[in-house]
Amino acid sequence: MGATGTWTTGGFRRLGAAGSAAIALGGWAVGTLPAHDPWGLWVDHGPAVRAAGYALSYGGLTVLVVAWWLYGRAGASVRDTLVTLGWWTAPLVLAPPLYSADVYSYIAQGAMVLEGHDVYSMGPSVLDPDGPGGDAAASVGGHWTGTPAPYGPFFLLLARGVAWATGGTLVPAVLGMRLIALGALVLVVWALRNLAREHGRSESAALWLGALNPLLLIHVVGGVHNDGLMTGLMLAGVLLALRGRWITGSALIGLATMVKSPAAVALLFVGVVVGRAATGPVVRRVVKGLLAPGLLAAAVVVGVTFLGGTGFGWIGTQSVAGRIHTALSLSSDLGLGLGELLRLLAGTDPDPVKAAVQNLGLLIALVLIARLAWHATTGRTEPVRALGLALLALVALSPMVQPWYLLWATAVLAATASGGRALGAVTVLSAALVYETQPSGSTPPYGFVLAALVCAAGVLLLRRDRAGAGRGHVPGQRRPLETAANAPAEIVSETASGADAPGAR
Repeated sequence: MGATGTWTTGGFRRLGAAGSAAIALGGWAVGTLPAHDPWGLWVDHGPAVRAAGYALSYGGLTVLVVAWWLYGRAGASVRDTLVTLGWWTAPLVLAPPLYSADVYSYIAQGAMVLEGHDVYSMGPSVLDPDGPGGDAAASVGGHWTGTPAPYGPFFLLLARGVAWATGGTLVPAVLGMRLIALGALVLVVWALRNLAREHGRSESAALWLGALNPLLLIHVVGGVHNDGLMTGLMLAGVLLALRGRWITGSALIGLATMVKSPAAVALLFVGVVVGRAATGPVVRRVVKGLLAPGLLAAAVVVGVTFLGGTGFGWIGTQSVAGRIHTALSLSSDLGLGLGELLRLLAGTDPDPVKAAVQNLGLLIALVLIARLAWHATTGRTEPVRALGLALLALVALSPMVQPWYLLWATAVLAATASGGRALGAVTVLSAALVYETQPSGSTPPYGFVLAALVCAAGVLLLRRDRAGAGRGHVPGQRRPLETAANAPAEIVSETASGADAPGAR
């Protein structure tokens, strides 16, 4: 068992478990508590308890982040890392929703499907307050109560199953959705380990960054976000495609797309894998790569949609999230600033300016994705690694960005990259973005200050370890893993050489 100083990986495991337990305990006071809990479990207990809850939550979060960083540098076997993942996950399983109210939307939308409402033309506010899903609908964030669902039929069928099994009763329904999130985590772990093997990377390293990641723990397990399910299905589909089972792989990516639409990006890079593996004339290989995975996934989408009876309205609701301004979106911030400036100077409406800049950001993202696909086709970049970079570009340039969106790219890069700018960025951001949102789901200004401070600290730690590596010694590091998971110095070293540039092999 590896060690850092006098601490073993077992010590870091216990430290992180204590942090996770503190987050969960604090969450019972300051989590995203429902408007009404008929069981009386997740209720507000007054300002004094709330203050203690915030202290516990933020203290526990910091302990978890520190334990995660040090655990990665200590060196650990796959078995140790899986045990640690279990320890860190367990305290969050029975906690109330943390850092987001989205799970209430999921339950309410599942109840809407169960009752025959069109979830793609109306919001949870149509539910009877005293009927199934009524408590969940009352707990949905204000601007989402009348908003149609942006999620595909596959996910809504899962939410419908939870609503049916629990009668829409709040606590059991949340725990039912969390059970799906835990299943997604298991799928992510399986796919990460196997993708790491396919790419000759350390399984422990991939698990450290892609599954043990605090950003994933608090937002997929604690916050019950469906991004975990999307990512797990997408990773599994890519893995199967690499192993020659591209039909099944494309079908899984089709299911992932019916959870959240960004998973469709993976079809482009699966197409590269399929085209390169095909035989015959060049034209036949290109056509097969460009069309076959997408057509297969589309067939799955059509079949599931007809079976579920929800209709294809979700294709038209993909932009609803973009109506909400999030400060993490570079294009939205730039568009808002430019629009307000023009309003002051020329009296113009700022909204069209903001929309134009957002669209420009998406266009640039599409160009970057196409460029990465071309590099993967010509062999300049490995296809799955190119997918990770493409998802990173999509997140960075989207009109709406939430902290957990980073997980789309992080999981892919964790299994395929050994260092470089991208891996260094997602490592530091994973530690920083956990502070951006309060346990109650709000986004306070000080969250950005805390995130910036953690980013600065992370960069300094990477540089310090790089300096230590340059002298032939990284302080406290006795048994390094092969990749960035336990060697931040390697991340910085490869950053300097530009290993993650789009043309790198």
